[in-house]
Amino acid sequence: MDLSVVIVNYNTRGFLKGCLDHVLPELAGRDSEVFVVDNGSSDGSAAMVRRDFPGVTLLENGENLGFARANNRALRHARGRHVLLLNPDTEVAPGSIARLEQALDTLPNAVGAGPKIVRPDGRLDLASRRTFPSPGVALARLAGLSRLFPRSRTLARYNRTYDDPDQPGEIDAGTAAALCFRQDALQVVGFFDEDFFMYGEDLDLCYRLRQRGGRIYYVPSALVLHYKGEASRQQPRAMLREFHRAMWLFYRKHYASGWRAALAPAVWLGIRLRYGLVLGLNAARGRQIVSP
Repeated sequence: MDLSVVIVNYNTRGFLKGCLDHVLPELAGRDSEVFVVDNGSSDGSAAMVRRDFPGVTLLENGENLGFARANNRALRHARGRHVLLLNPDTEVAPGSIARLEQALDTLPNAVGAGPKIVRPDGRLDLASRRTFPSPGVALARLAGLSRLFPRSRTLARYNRTYDDPDQPGEIDAGTAAALCFRQDALQVVGFFDEDFFMYGEDLDLCYRLRQRGGRIYYVPSALVLHYKGEASRQQPRAMLREFHRAMWLFYRKHYASGWRAALAPAVWLGIRLRYGLVLGLNAARGRQIVSP
């Protein structure tokens, strides 16, 4: 089989329908399969899939198991040579899936390929291409320095805002909102780390793939529209907590050894302080921002 598409859904029925309406025509005539993993939605998402998309494999969880566990449930059944992960609030432009697969088949040591992801207003979704959040990279982002100096190759490394968004190339990581992998590479590293509930699991997966010599590529000729945050807005405080917990998990797993172990208490405290600050600003301003 050529391709498996995996979409994890939680109470985003309308967006999920739009996502499937854009994906399925791209798969016409191909040896492919589509999984929707529903994380205990209460909005009729599962019933909609059964009614409107009978060819889609629906996996229903009785509760919200989180992004990593839900994806893994489908990935263990996936038969495709390539696996495309999509958020339900995405719409894939015509030809984009084929371009991602071509990148996996032709670029040196490619194990992952991510598209150019744009928001509804046309802005680039900065998570399209990322550098791993080492302590220095993370500090520049969390302190707001990357926003103040977006052209700095030192301070803006996390989202690479100094690079041309239409220039293809190798990256550390994309975002699992829209990311295509070689299935054999995923099997070697064991899929997503289920210690991550939501956020950070894609960075961790790309990190482990690259540790084994694989390469992740940014393919801007492939285009995906991302409405972004539709599931996380339903429980903003819980998702804000998970966002900051993921920061700590990633640091502890990949950067808290050797001399960096001495930094762990300061990193933990900094993450806790930032969580409290953002929580307070959200309350004061009546907003629901998870990742400012």
